[in-house]
Amino acid sequence: GVLGEWGWWLGLVFGAGPLLCLAAWHAMDAWYRAAFFLKHGSQRRLPPGHMGLPFLGETLSLIWHFKLARRPDEFIAAKRRAHGGAGAGLYRTHLFGSPAVIACSPAANKFVLQSPDNFGARWPVPELVGITSVVNVEGAAHARLRGFITAAINRPSSLRTIAAVMQPRIMVALASWADMGTIVAATEIKNVTFANICKMFISMEPSPLTEKIDKLFRDLVAGLRSFPLDFPGTTFHSARKCRRKLNAIFREELEARKKVGRECDDLMGGLMHMEDEQGRKLRDEEVVDNIVSLVIAGYESTASAIMWATYHLAKSPVALAKLREENMAVSKSKGASSMITHDDLPNMKYTAKVVEETIRMANISPMLHRVANRDVDHNGYTIPAGWSVLVWVRSLHTDPGNYENPLTFNPDRWDEPAKPGTYLVFGGGYRICAGNMLARLQLTIMLHHLSIGYEWELLNPDAEIDYVPNPRPADGAVMSFRKLST
Repeated sequence: GVLGEWGWWLGLVFGAGPLLCLAAWHAMDAWYRAAFFLKHGSQRRLPPGHMGLPFLGETLSLIWHFKLARRPDEFIAAKRRAHGGAGAGLYRTHLFGSPAVIACSPAANKFVLQSPDNFGARWPVPELVGITSVVNVEGAAHARLRGFITAAINRPSSLRTIAAVMQPRIMVALASWADMGTIVAATEIKNVTFANICKMFISMEPSPLTEKIDKLFRDLVAGLRSFPLDFPGTTFHSARKCRRKLNAIFREELEARKKVGRECDDLMGGLMHMEDEQGRKLRDEEVVDNIVSLVIAGYESTASAIMWATYHLAKSPVALAKLREENMAVSKSKGASSMITHDDLPNMKYTAKVVEETIRMANISPMLHRVANRDVDHNGYTIPAGWSVLVWVRSLHTDPGNYENPLTFNPDRWDEPAKPGTYLVFGGGYRICAGNMLARLQLTIMLHHLSIGYEWELLNPDAEIDYVPNPRPADGAVMSFRKLST
């Protein structure tokens, strides 16, 4: 009867369903291997690994490890177990809608990052980070933009000016947190970092408009590592809409500056006046593309790193005591001035170790996106032309073979330099992050003012960690925060 019919259907779903998935799983990998064999014969080999399910690839496995199990390092560890050790440090997979090779050893990562002829930059969806922005363009255009950005925000002379501009806002923010007594560190740190970046990059003071821009950036960043499904309700669809709205806001700012001939000594003003060898200026969309991308790069990752510094220091009283001692001495040597300058940095050796250890453990960008421009051979394997290449830097920073007790916060490990090729927090090769010194400076300034004037405790020290879209405690690092009792 009816029960028998239901039983038949349930048997089909629970019996045949998994079998069909398993068949599809094997068929997908077999299809890619067969296509590779037909093109290259038996002389060349794909890296070990598996292509996963049709269309989805191994995206579900990635989501499982990063979002549900909250064990992101297990994603690569499982590959190492399944496919025979670290080997060449290359694995085939299918992620973000594209066949891909993961590079996850110092040698393989160095090979990819330092071979610009073989590998170009390619984000899964270039428009989200800006098609004509410095993170996507190649060749002379990339070199020119990168040179300008480095001069504007990464040279010692620029960093001197930036240090002076940033500190008053940071000092006011910290005092206001102490008045609140309890803060969500991730939110408050992001607010002050975003306000400083807006001031430096686009000469905007906090307003309803910058609040709107901040929310748009938040939703855009969430889409950078989402699966590229573009229909209403998906994270990716929302990110594309946010990118278009941000482009419109910055284009309006650009038009307003041109109309009134407003000269601003900021990053946007510099991009507007940049010229190539023929005296050609950037097109409006190039200025907009780059400024949107630079604001993302300038504040999201730095705010996250500062939040992790407060988190780890709250759990590491010995490290915090050493940090306080060094910064109190620097502060005393300044006399009446409460602000540090770029020239104080050489005297802040322990602070520098805290900065490097924080950035290593934060792993804000677990991977870097590249594409194979041609068939490339490495260590006996072929990376096929057109495939994505994911340089998995997170695996370097959390590997016990590279760092002793890698998940323990230990600034003193930086008494010795990292093993060559194992520290790629800012990428590597000719595309190393153009703002790496600015990020370190922002962290150093924040640590200085925190350590000389305040104390804090995590209210949920055992809160779970979310890893998508960026690593952070699930509660945003809620903490009690007060002035240091002298």
